[in-house]
Amino acid sequence: MPIDAVNGVTTNAMTNALTSVSGTSSDVAGTAGATSTDGSGFAASLGNAVDGLQALQSDSKTLALKAVTGNLDDIHDATIAATRAQVTLELVSAVRNKGVDAFNEIMRMQA
Repeated sequence: MPIDAVNGVTTNAMTNALTSVSGTSSDVAGTAGATSTDGSGFAASLGNAVDGLQALQSDSKTLALKAVTGNLDDIHDATIAATRAQVTLELVSAVRNKGVDAFNEIMRMQA
């Protein structure tokens, strides 16, 4: 999910700003090219967490449906799955909130 306000900040602008601060353009150019090209960045991690959350919620829903219809032998499985999905949702929500707070703080620093 691209964030439009951040897309305006290019790596060239960051490289120029860092070059003026540090004075060495070769170190900055080497690190600017290594930003999350392998899919192991924050967005990929958050995407994986959301995918895992969806899988947990789907399992929880399936087990709850089986429990209601009487097709589940152990009711504890449904309870554990529901609790696991709830805790994971709270964790993903907290990480998202911290990310939004960090983004807002960066935007305030630029103003």
